Parts: sequence; structure tokens; C-alpha cells
Amino acid sequence: MKLIDLHCDTIWRLLDLDRTGDLMENRCSVSIPDMKKAGTKAQFFACFTYIEDFKERGGYDEAYAHVLEMADYLLGQTEQYEESIGFSRSFEDMERMTAKNRIGAFLAVEEGGVLNGDISRLDELYEKGFRLMTLMWNYENSIGYPNSRDTSVMWQGLKSFGVEVVHRMNELGMIVDISHASDGVVRDVLEHSALPVIASHSNCREVCDHPRNLPDELIRQIANGGGIAGVNFYGPFLGSPSASRVDEMAAHILHMIQVGGSEFPAIGTDFDGFDGMEIMEIPDVSKMERLWDALKKWGVTERQLDKIWGKNAERVLRQILK
Repeated sequence: MKLIDLHCDTIWRLLDLDRTGDLMENRCSVSIPDMKKAGTKAQFFACFTYIEDFKERGGYDEAYAHVLEMADYLLGQTEQYEESIGFSRSFEDMERMTAKNRIGAFLAVEEGGVLNGDISRLDELYEKGFRLMTLMWNYENSIGYPNSRDTSVMWQGLKSFGVEVVHRMNELGMIVDISHASDGVVRDVLEHSALPVIASHSNCREVCDHPRNLPDELIRQIANGGGIAGVNFYGPFLGSPSASRVDEMAAHILHMIQVGGSEFPAIGTDFDGFDGMEIMEIPDVSKMERLWDALKKWGVTERQLDKIWGKNAERVLRQILK
């Protein structure tokens, strides 16, 4: 089984939080040895910037500069550990890495607000190697509005700049990620995107009533457009305030299959992007077989498991990444 994880925050944790170790050896949930144990084919590394940290020092402009620093860090890591992991810009790059028994490393932006209304930054990010952008985090930005329990916010959609961003991402061959977005933004993205849209790390609202999760209506629309969603391991999005439980992960995946079909669910752990869990039944990527085994017990077939683990993500990468 070959795993593709659509979202982790390990680079952010290494550079901005723990500030110790690197991808080979660290105190994080994602490391090269653990990815090898998990049979990881590709990992999307999110370059996340928490805008509150930049309010007093340059705002989104400084946050954008930090995103570029994070990208340089990942590039340096793939050079330092080139026998184990390789930087990937395309589906073909990932396949070449697999043939050489190396992990494919993809760059992602989490919080499209770093564009700050400047579309040329999107082109610069693409040239740097970024192939996925999560349009929102939990704040309004130049693209649109975040998920919220306030319905007046939740129904707000893309701004005019956001529409421009989606069109340009389609032209470049970048994956549009709607995790964290309002329902209104998701609807607008689906209307304006000519390519499949993904929710890299989002669960099901019908299973756990949280605004960060997707309602069935949007699951169907994303799936009908060829998109996917990666199950998120954060307890409050699964159903438990302080526990990340395998059976709850399985319940969300089963609901994804029921509503969106077997081509819809994927993996988007959100590893290293959250704290506060008293119980982590999958504490790091090396223990991913626990979810595989649980899904088998729940009646998920080997063919479906292969799709969830990586084949569904592969299909989207093959279609979008140039």
C-alpha cells in the first residue's frame, strides 16, 4: 500500500514552533523514517502562516516572504536527504521518485491571504514549485471568507480577486484546495473552476457537526466534479474534543464513500497542525496501518482502500499538475 497524504504542517512546526530537528529526525508526527515505515509515496508539506504572528511586522506581505523561506527549507531538505526524498512538481516527478524508492515531496500554501491581492505572487509561487494552495485559513482574506458558525459569514463567497485566483490556478496547473473555506466560497469555487477541486484536510458535517467539515451537498458537488477530500485527524473535526480516534476516522471515510462514492475519500492527516489531543490513536505516520486495519474490519474492500490511500489522489494529480 502506497500512501499519499494531502496535508501536514511539519515544516511550520519545525521552523516556527519546535525549532529543533529536521525531516530526518524530529519530535513531529512526520519524518522520513516514519514515512518510509508507512509506505508513503508522496507527502504534501503545507507552508502555513498564522497571520496573527505577523500583524505587528508586515502583515500578509511578511507572511508571504516567510512562505518562500519555508519553501527554501523544504528544497534544502530534499537536497540533503536526496537518497530518501525528492522534490516533486508534477505527477511524473512523483512517479520517478517512486521508481527510485524515494518519497515525493510537494509544496503547498496554506492561507491564500499571503497573495494580498497580487496575482503575480501566484505565478511566483508556481515557479518556486508550489502545486497546491489552500485558499483560506480561519480569517477573511483577499480571496474570500472562512468557515464560521455565523451563517452570515458562512454564506459569503469568493471576492472578485478570488475568482481571478481560481482561474489562474487552473491555467497554471495548481490544485485548488477549499479546506477552511466558507460554504459560499466552496460553491463559488466549484462554479468557477474548470478542474477538480479538493478539500485536502476536511471531514463530514453529517458525522460531526462542525463548520470546518463538509455538508453532504458539497461532498456530492466536489465528487461530481472529480474532486476528493482528505480525512483530517483532528479530534474536534472527528467527533471528540480531546481525542483523535481511529473508529471516528473510519466513520467519516465510510460516510464519504456513501455520499461521494469510492473515488472521493483520501488522506489529509493535518499532522503537526494541531495540539491538545489527550489521545492520539495514530500519533505519527508510521502507525497509519491502524486506520487501514480498522477500515478493513468495517468492510472496506482492498480496492477501495487502495483508492483512499493514494489512487484517488493520484488521479487528481495526473489530471491537474503540469
